[in-house]
Amino acid sequence: MYFYELHEGDDDVFSDALVATDVEYDPEDFFELVQEIRRRIQDTYQDDTLVEAIAAELEREHEFVYISDNRLAAAVNVSRDEAENYLAPVGGDARDDDDDEEDERSADFRTIIAELDPEAEPRSH
Repeated sequence: MYFYELHEGDDDVFSDALVATDVEYDPEDFFELVQEIRRRIQDTYQDDTLVEAIAAELEREHEFVYISDNRLAAAVNVSRDEAENYLAPVGGDARDDDDDEEDERSADFRTIIAELDPEAEPRSH
């Protein structure tokens, strides 16, 4: 099994995707395949990110396996602190807790980093 990674973004905010296949691709050949797919779908994809869309196309058209969160059978949070070790939810399942409070660790979110200059003049849009 051979694993390939796709990255999208800059130094602050990024997304990535892993794909796997039984076929070993030369790195330049894999790059060209990804570029061909990117050119074809970059203005029409429906996924959250371009790399997810490319990974889905690699799976659909070229027998890759897109290793997305949907394929996880289990996830474990590991920490030196015993209280922070737990079986994490996968596939949208909530962690079993005795209390009624929603577990913050099960929240589905995306991170956005924004720079704020409190001295800057406000802009109108």
